[in-house]
Amino acid sequence: MEALMLSYGVEWLNLLVRWLHLITGIAWIGASFYFIWLDNSIKPPQPGSDLALRGVSGELWAVHGGGFYNPQKYLVAPKELPAELHWFKWEAYATWLSGFSMLFIVYYFNASAMMIDKSVADLASWQAIGVGLGTLVIGWAVYDALCRSPLGRRDGLLAIVMYCLIVFAAYGLSVVLSGRAAYIHVGAMIGTIMVGNVLMVIIPGQRKLVDAMKLGKAPDPIYGQRAKQRSVHNNYFTLPVLFIMISNHYAMTYSHAYNWLVLAAIMAAGVLIRHFFNLKHKGRIVWTYPAAAVLLLLAVAIAIAPKPVARQQAANAGAPQFMQVQTVIRQRCVGCHSDRPTQPGFAAAPAGMMLQTPELIRKNAAKVYLQAVQLKAMPLGNLTNITDAERATIGAWYEAGAK
Repeated sequence: MEALMLSYGVEWLNLLVRWLHLITGIAWIGASFYFIWLDNSIKPPQPGSDLALRGVSGELWAVHGGGFYNPQKYLVAPKELPAELHWFKWEAYATWLSGFSMLFIVYYFNASAMMIDKSVADLASWQAIGVGLGTLVIGWAVYDALCRSPLGRRDGLLAIVMYCLIVFAAYGLSVVLSGRAAYIHVGAMIGTIMVGNVLMVIIPGQRKLVDAMKLGKAPDPIYGQRAKQRSVHNNYFTLPVLFIMISNHYAMTYSHAYNWLVLAAIMAAGVLIRHFFNLKHKGRIVWTYPAAAVLLLLAVAIAIAPKPVARQQAANAGAPQFMQVQTVIRQRCVGCHSDRPTQPGFAAAPAGMMLQTPELIRKNAAKVYLQAVQLKAMPLGNLTNITDAERATIGAWYEAGAK
């Protein structure tokens, strides 16, 4: 009973922190989208106009919520520091803190189930957690060093190098962690880079601009330029991170034999889509980018599509009796997929799918076949040691009509 209540409590903690992560993530990414749009959309003032003389590099008019807005951007800073100045930082910090909490609640508290797949690598829980945490630290350190190096002055080349390094990290994680954990740690690494940009570069640079003005000195524009570069990087990271946030619901991606390559293609599609919109906000519409993104996603969908055995072939081979299938499911699946899970760490059936009765097995036969046979994504990390022969038994039964 105590174990059940602990699992139930963790489930509520999971719910509340996930909700918080979603809310703060919307606020952070929404701000990123808005300010990049604003920066790309403002129009420079007429030379010699009052705005130009005041150091305004661009402005625009907008209408929203029944009101008119006239945001202006200064080339470096206004001549006088305003009495009130809003800092956009807590959205980023709260998103990362809630996301890091999710890592502990979902993955690190139950590493044996959520991070380890013994068919990939036979790790201890502390080793898997160490790999995960190390990825976050090393990812930020390498990225920040590259940005501060001479490569950081060549945005296009830097973007290509960083993409290759992220793909390399995805591959490295895929050969030591379960596919699901590998994906989420690539996302956590990118998220850590994003919040590191805010905490270590953008906000400190803005503080130096403000401090210089308080001392009556001319602010150094280099701090604004660095902040702008890192802000643009964060903007391009958003769509890949958003995909990874929802990827745990789609085992067809992370359970594939080449899951790192699948992730690489989907991330590239996200970057291409984001680049299209960034150009569009500047008044340039280049349909090549979204078209390439769609083709990439279509190619991935075709490449990882399930390849079922012909039903007649399965029937000719002799379909297993339902009792054989039920025995396999009772031994390997019902520990989690029941109204009262007995597997530690699960207070409710994952995705609400229950398999403790013949009726429920038949009702969910297609899902069982896809997840356990085609994708081999279930059981998680193969906790219950289901064998290939047992997967084949379920597959043959389903292909023969799931009778």
